[in-house]
Formats: sequence, structure tokens, C-alpha cells
Amino acid sequence: MRSLSIAATGMLAQQTNVDVISNNIANMNTTAFKRQRAEFQDLLYQQEARPGAASGGSEAKLPSGIQIGAGVRTGGVYRIAEQGALTSTSNQYDIAIQGKGYFQVTLPSGETAYTRAGSFQLSDQGELVTADGYKVQPGITVPQGALSVTVSKTGEVQVTLAGTPAPQTIGQLQLANFINEAGLEALGGNLLLETAASGQATVASPGEPGFGTVSQGFLEASNVNPVSEITALITAQRAYEMNSRVVKTADEMLSTTAQMR
Repeated sequence: MRSLSIAATGMLAQQTNVDVISNNIANMNTTAFKRQRAEFQDLLYQQEARPGAASGGSEAKLPSGIQIGAGVRTGGVYRIAEQGALTSTSNQYDIAIQGKGYFQVTLPSGETAYTRAGSFQLSDQGELVTADGYKVQPGITVPQGALSVTVSKTGEVQVTLAGTPAPQTIGQLQLANFINEAGLEALGGNLLLETAASGQATVASPGEPGFGTVSQGFLEASNVNPVSEITALITAQRAYEMNSRVVKTADEMLSTTAQMR
């Protein structure tokens, strides 16, 4: 009774689907969160009669054959790098990316991680850091007593000091880009790591060809669409129920066979 194992793979697949959808919904308000989507593939087929095989002793060939599938499996979970809406915060250290690119931050291990969550703050040394205290690359230090900090669309950071009317440039933000953003490894905490699948990071200033610009005083919102996610959740629930119904039907059929005399 192949239908038992086939339906079981269907239930497992929909379980994974619900896990992905629930994570999307849980991160509806996470800064710069990118929703994910589960992709499924059919399993190997049992070939009882191959298409095109000879039919009997004549030159006739089977037009379709007999191929019975073994179910479904999760092929991958993709991150959808769709732009989230920009939300004004009026905080001078909040910086959003409009377009492609990631901020670079230095982890305690010395590795470089990547993020689109630009909710930055200052450390006790005046360094620009993430909410977890990780330094933003390249290092930018705001001098003590700075009256204001301005970040241009192209990432140039300037400060206004008391007694100095002209703004002073203290650094240049840079963005990293990848040929395959879906190949980045998620660490949690809005951080991603480069992998062999993502390719090596290409670094440039905001506004360069292929790179987005930055907006000071804004944060990028999650790109999760609540209506779409709830619809997908209901669809996954119905699919799970139908697969469980197949298991129940197969079990009843087996019971009928066992009761035969």
C-alpha cells in the first residue's frame, strides 16, 4: 500500500511549509526581514512500464507507460529579497537601504556578517554599532560633542561640530552585494553569512551601479504580506488534512483486506 508512505511524505512536506509560514508571520515586524518560501519536488518514480517501451512483439510503443510516484520532498527554502517599505523614525542613526546591498558588520569571532537592518547606535567610544554592539564596517567614529550627524544617499557620513560651521566628513558607508543572495546563511539577529552558494561579496559605495542608496532616518520594514501568509497557511492546512485523509483511507482499505476470508 504505497499510498500510506506517499501521504506521509505529503504530511511532512506541509509540516515544513507551515513552519516556514509561521516564521514569516512571527517576523512581520522584524526590521528588514525577508520572507521565505518552501519549494517542493516529487520523489523518484517506480517504472512499471517505461514510456516508449515496445508493446508486445509488434512495433507499437507504449505512449505513456506506467510510472507511479513515491511522494514529495522539500527541495529548498528560499529567501525572497524583495524590498520592504521604508518607515520614517527621525533617528539620525537609523539607516535604510533602498535597493540592493547589505551593511557589513564585524562579529566577535572576527568574521564579517551582513545585514539590512540599519538600526544603528553609538558605542561608548562613539563607534557606529548594531543593536548587539557589533561594529559597522568600515569603522565610523562620531567625535564627542558632535551637534549632528548627516548621512548622504551615497553613504558619506558628515558631522557638525560646535564652533565649526562647515560639516566635516568622518567616513564612508559601504555596501556588499552577492550574485546569489538566497545562498547567504542566516545566523539570526538579522545577520547573514557568506557561503560558497552566495559567492564572494562585492563591496562598493551606495549608489554605484548594481548597488542601492541609503536613507538616513528610515528603517526598512519586513517584506512579509500578512494576507498572503494567512492564505498560504490555510492552503497548507487543507493540504495536510487531505494527506491525513489519504492515510485514513489506506488504513481502512488494509483493514478490509485483512478481514477477507
